[in-house]
Amino acid sequence: VQLVESGGGLVQAGGSLRLSCVASGFSFEDYVLGWFRQAPGKEREEVSCIRNSDSRAVYGDAVEGRFTISSDNAKKTVYLEMNALKPEDTAVYYCAAINEWHHRILRALIDFGSRGQGTQVTVSS
Repeated sequence: VQLVESGGGLVQAGGSLRLSCVASGFSFEDYVLGWFRQAPGKEREEVSCIRNSDSRAVYGDAVEGRFTISSDNAKKTVYLEMNALKPEDTAVYYCAAINEWHHRILRALIDFGSRGQGTQVTVSS
């Protein structure tokens, strides 16, 4: 499993960013892919995931209504559209993949999924 993130950067509060994660080395359509984040000195936080077989999406409470996840099976890429960004969204964002659905899928993605190297998102106030 290889996951390569891009799209991070510096943005002002209220702005938008789109993260991308290109996947390789596994059957993309059969996996759940998503994102989690980690700010300095804080625990990893659930963000979002999508089940590629039926596009079912799940969001963490902190991003619900502001972030949108999507995937392109042909490009083997998952996207995270982030709108109305807040300074507290500042973190390293990791793309992760797991090969089966779990009841607490966002937590499972963090605990058991394969992940990429991460991309820094910084939101200034």
